[in-house]
Amino acid sequence: MKIKDLTIEQLEDAANMLKAIAHPMRIAILNYLEDGKKLTVTEIHELLGIEQSTTSHHLGILKDKGVLCSKREGKNTYYSLKHSNLSNIVNCVSKCTTTD
Repeated sequence: MKIKDLTIEQLEDAANMLKAIAHPMRIAILNYLEDGKKLTVTEIHELLGIEQSTTSHHLGILKDKGVLCSKREGKNTYYSLKHSNLSNIVNCVSKCTTTD
């Protein structure tokens, strides 16, 4: 599919997802959720080494913009990538910013 084949709504959704991802902590969250991993807020905040409230804030933005999905299991909510292809964006950006 090419950009010209996308509807205005699809382009807006894509732009909003990219805006949501465009933060170092959010990129780090995506990296931890690659390969179908599901993590809780507590697990993510411990991996990032930041406050749990800050982690929840970032997760909320990513979920609101359609980047992440969540599933409640007992007392825990597990977050995962809504679309597995999102990790390709991070990999692409990583390759573009690596100096040879």
